[in-house]
Amino acid sequence: MDRSRKQGTSEIRTNKESSGGRPQRWRPAFNSHHQVTDPQRRHAVVISADFDAEKALAAMGSRKRATCINFLLRNSGYIFIFFVLFIFMQVGFHTGRRKHPKLDRMVVMQDLDENWISRPSNILPFAEEEKKSVVEEHPIPRLMEEAEEQYRKKLGGQSKTLKAAVAEYRRRYRRAPPKGFDDWWKFAQKYDVKMVDEYDGLMEDLKPFWELSGEEIRRRSAQVGELPSIDLFRIRGGKGTVINVNPHFHDSEVSARARGLRSMTGKFVHLLPDMDFPVNAKAEGRVLIPWEHRAFPNLTLQDSSGGVEKMLGGPFKPDWGDDGNIWEAWRRTCTPQSPARRLFSSLRSSQHVQVKNRLASSKITPGSDFHFVKTTSSAENYCDTPHAHYTQGHFFSDWRSIPVLYPVFSPARAKGFMDIRIPSHYYYGSTKRYTYGWDSVNLELKEIDKIFWRGATTGGGSHPPGFAPQYQRHRFLRMASDGSNQTKVITFADPPSSASHFVAAPVPVGTLNEEIMDAAFVKAVSATSYPGGIKALEADHRFADSVPLGRHWAYKYLIDLDGMSYSGRFMSFLASDSVPIKSTVYDEFFTDWIQPWVHFIPLSSSYTEIYNIHAYFSGATQATLEAANSTTAALSPEQRRSVDGDKRLRRIARAGKRWKQTIGRTLDMEAYVYRLCLEWARLWADDRDAMNFSF
Repeated sequence: MDRSRKQGTSEIRTNKESSGGRPQRWRPAFNSHHQVTDPQRRHAVVISADFDAEKALAAMGSRKRATCINFLLRNSGYIFIFFVLFIFMQVGFHTGRRKHPKLDRMVVMQDLDENWISRPSNILPFAEEEKKSVVEEHPIPRLMEEAEEQYRKKLGGQSKTLKAAVAEYRRRYRRAPPKGFDDWWKFAQKYDVKMVDEYDGLMEDLKPFWELSGEEIRRRSAQVGELPSIDLFRIRGGKGTVINVNPHFHDSEVSARARGLRSMTGKFVHLLPDMDFPVNAKAEGRVLIPWEHRAFPNLTLQDSSGGVEKMLGGPFKPDWGDDGNIWEAWRRTCTPQSPARRLFSSLRSSQHVQVKNRLASSKITPGSDFHFVKTTSSAENYCDTPHAHYTQGHFFSDWRSIPVLYPVFSPARAKGFMDIRIPSHYYYGSTKRYTYGWDSVNLELKEIDKIFWRGATTGGGSHPPGFAPQYQRHRFLRMASDGSNQTKVITFADPPSSASHFVAAPVPVGTLNEEIMDAAFVKAVSATSYPGGIKALEADHRFADSVPLGRHWAYKYLIDLDGMSYSGRFMSFLASDSVPIKSTVYDEFFTDWIQPWVHFIPLSSSYTEIYNIHAYFSGATQATLEAANSTTAALSPEQRRSVDGDKRLRRIARAGKRWKQTIGRTLDMEAYVYRLCLEWARLWADDRDAMNFSF
C-alpha cells in the first residue's frame, strides 16, 4: 500500500515536470516490473492526484490576483486620466461625424486612396464641397434632344400617298380638301416637297373668313385694295397681274410684295380660277379687330355693300397722327377681363429699379440669365403682361391699322393681328442684301467665334414718340455695347470635357462684350425719334461700317432680330455655315416646318441668356475662367473649348443648312402658295361645296 502511494506520487510529479510545470491528469506508467491491477486502489490514487492539482492551481490564481490588484492600486491615477480622455475623444468624434458628413467622406476617401497625400486639393478641408456642380445638368442638351425627337416625328409622319394626305386633311380640319388638291399633290411629289401635311398656320389664318360669304369676301377684297399701301395681285383667265387701285398715295414699297407673290404662282397659275389677293405693301401687320366685334358680330357692320368708308366709319387715314396708336388698337383685341384692357395696367412702364438683397448668400448661382426658351416669343401674350409691350417696336408703328375683317396678305403675323401669311419676296428673290452666294459642299463653321450683327436702327415708329430706346434692336445693341463693370453670371463646364460639372462666375459685361460680341448699327434711320437725337443715339450704341451679307457667315453665330416687322435675312442665315440665334415675336409661313434647337437657337425677347448660350457651345472665355479661378485659364483656346458644346453647335449649323436646301427652297414656297391659292379659291366661291375635292 505504502509503496503504491509513493509510486503514484512519483508518477504525478513526473507527469507535471514533463508538461512544463503544468499539472496533468495522472497516467499510469506501465513497465515490466510493476503493474497496478486493483480498480479501487487505482481510483484512490486518481482522487489524491486531482486534489493536489487543484490546490496548486488555486495557489497560482491567488498570486495573480494579488499582482493585478497591486498594479491597479499603484497606477489608479493614470488609469482615471486615460478613461476621461477616452470618453471626451469618443464624444467629440461622434459630434464631428454628425455635423460634418462631407469631412467624414473626405476621410473615408483618403483611407481608400493610398496616394491621397500626393494630391494637395484632397488635404484641404471641404474640398469636395467647393467642387460641387452649380447645376445638376445643363438644360441645352435636353432641349436639343426633345426638339430633335419632335422634328423626327413630324417629318417621319408626313403622308406618303394622296389617299393618306386626304385622310390626314379630314382628320385635322374636319372637312374635305379644296378642289385641285390632287394637282397640288402631284406638284408636291414632282418637286420632292417634304412637308405635305403641315399647314395648320395657314388654316388658322383663313379660319375667320369662313364666317363670310363668297360674295362678301370678293367685295371686301376689292374695297381693301383701295386703301393706301395695299396692292392687288389679280388672277384672270389663268394669268396673274399686279395693280394698284390707289395711285394717289405714293409709297416706295408699293407692289414689291405683290410682284413676289405673282412670281411664286408662275408654275401653276394657269390651273387657278379667277380671284384677287390684297397684298400688304408694308412689312408691319395691318388688321386689328376689337374683341367685341369678333365675339359679337352684330356690334359691327357685316354687309360691306355700302363701301369701305361706311365699314370704317369714315375716311381712312394712312398714319396715326394724334388720334391713336397701334397699342391702343391692339389691346382692344384682348378680352375685357385682361390686364391690357385696364387703363392703369396697360400704361404701366416696364422700367423699374432692381433691388438687391445685401443680406443674401454670397454663393454664386447661375441666376436668371441661365434660362433658355424652347421656342421664339411669337406666342408671348401681351394681354396678360401689357407693360412688356414697351419692349417691342411694332406697337409704335406709324401706320394705322384696319379695324375690320378685311383680307390682307402679309409676310408675317404677330399675335393679335389677323393678316394672312405669305412667303416674303426677300426669301424668294435674289436681292444681294438678303441672299447668300453660299457653297453647298462646305459644311464647316468658320473660326471667328463671336456673335455677329449689323443693321439699321429700324424697329418701330414714333407713335407715341420717346420709346425708341426700348425697341428690340436698340436694347440688344446697348447690351452688346455695354463697357461697364456690371457683371453677368456665366455658367460653364469645368473642365471643358465635362458634361456634368459646371461652375458659375460673375464677369464684367464690358469684358464679355469685347471677347464675344461684334454687333453694331450701320445706319441711323429716323434719328430724330430717338430722345436726344443722333448724338444720344451714337453715344448709347456702337456704330460701324456695313458688312456684305456674304461675309457674315465667317462668324459662328449670327443674331437675327426683328426690325419694323420680321427679319428678311433669316433664310440667308440658314443657308450659311453659321448658326442663327433668332429672337422674334412673329410667325411666318414656315413656322410649322422648322424646329427651334434643331435648325436654329431661339432667343428670348430679353436676350439676357445669350452669354450663357455662347459659354455652353464655345466654352468659357479667358475673363470668365480668370473670374472663376479656374486652372483651365492657362490652357490654349483650342484646349479649353467645350467638346460636347462644339459638336452640338456644328450639328445645328448642318441641320439648319440642310433644312434650307430641302424644306426652305423656293419650290417649297411655291408649294405653300399653291395650297393657299386652292383654299382661297374655295372661300372666294359662292358654292363652296362645289369647290371640295373628291376622288
